[in-house]
Amino acid sequence: MKLLFLIADGMGDWPLDALGGKTPLEAAATPNLDAMAGKALVGRCRTVPEGMAPGSDVANMALLGFDPAAHHTGRGPIEAAAQGLQLDPDDLVWRCNLVTVTNLGLNGKMRDYSAKHISTAAAEPLIRDLQKHLGDETFTFHPGVQYRHLLVQKGGALEDEAGLNVNPPHDITDKPIKPDLMTFSRSARLWDLLHGAAERLTAKTNKTKANSIWPWGQGRPLNLPDFRKTFGPRGAVISAVDLVRGLGRAAGMEVLEVPGATGLLETNYQGKVDAALKFLETGDFVFVHLEGPDECGHAGNAKDKTEAIARFDARIVGPLRQALGDEAAWMVACDHYTPIKEKTHTPDPVPFLFLAPGVQGSGLQAFSEALAGETGLFLEQGHGLLPWCLERMGK
Repeated sequence: MKLLFLIADGMGDWPLDALGGKTPLEAAATPNLDAMAGKALVGRCRTVPEGMAPGSDVANMALLGFDPAAHHTGRGPIEAAAQGLQLDPDDLVWRCNLVTVTNLGLNGKMRDYSAKHISTAAAEPLIRDLQKHLGDETFTFHPGVQYRHLLVQKGGALEDEAGLNVNPPHDITDKPIKPDLMTFSRSARLWDLLHGAAERLTAKTNKTKANSIWPWGQGRPLNLPDFRKTFGPRGAVISAVDLVRGLGRAAGMEVLEVPGATGLLETNYQGKVDAALKFLETGDFVFVHLEGPDECGHAGNAKDKTEAIARFDARIVGPLRQALGDEAAWMVACDHYTPIKEKTHTPDPVPFLFLAPGVQGSGLQAFSEALAGETGLFLEQGHGLLPWCLERMGK
């Protein structure tokens, strides 16, 4: 039996006055999810262990069956795995955003964590310019996707920088950057790099909104157990974002390429569906990840987030259900909440539904955060969700 994990990143939310007291999930048109909820086991799961930051890196690692408390080293190392970077055990890998700040001073604010969603084509020359002029035997810049890039610090895991706690830029949108600048100032090397990059990025030749870098989420290189040896199924991941791709690659899974997958509201939905179905002709498990709801949550845009969830239902869930029907097993969930009111992640337990042959359903009329909380089904450890599904499939 095939097993599909369909993950709408950041889908969970809180009731909003702008939506008549509904969450975006409740307000969205989700006929496929609602129909599945009537026959599925519906509940909640804690994807973020107590004491860990509610990042997509932590939560998606848990959804793939790996305990973040045991395996997580940082956001940067996961994305380095996606790129296949050759690293030494003591290297320190930073996620390095291109961002927009009002100014890189103590009175500055984080204006946009994504430099207005800079394109990959526009971002890559900027990163390569930073490498040419600022890269050295200690720091190297590596271009990634859109605003998401990497900074590798040679041997940095043994240096003081490994212990610096910098806020993710999406956590401080429209907030002062002074606390983080004070953190950066504890490292003369990072301080010089940050200001050197700002000098390059504020040159008149740069026509984008990126005017600073933001290194954060650092850690040693990632190592994960082999997915197939650990759980049994031959698996693949489908995502536009490097962190999910990196998790898959680190676990020995196939990483399926989908041209036109952007991680935004406008993405190649059909390409993701086609890639999943093609893989499942011979494979057993596919993890289909959609970033759109999360990005809309960070933007604080309730209308777009509602639309992103509706598209997830209509363009991902619906076509896959039509193709595979009740012969497959289905897990639909989000990795974490990204509430419109907060514009960042929160560690709320996430709603999920699990549908498989022989499973006695919860009999709900719809799929929502509130209804999932009323069933009484709760999994305390997110990394136990995949084994829980496999057990109910007789695996």
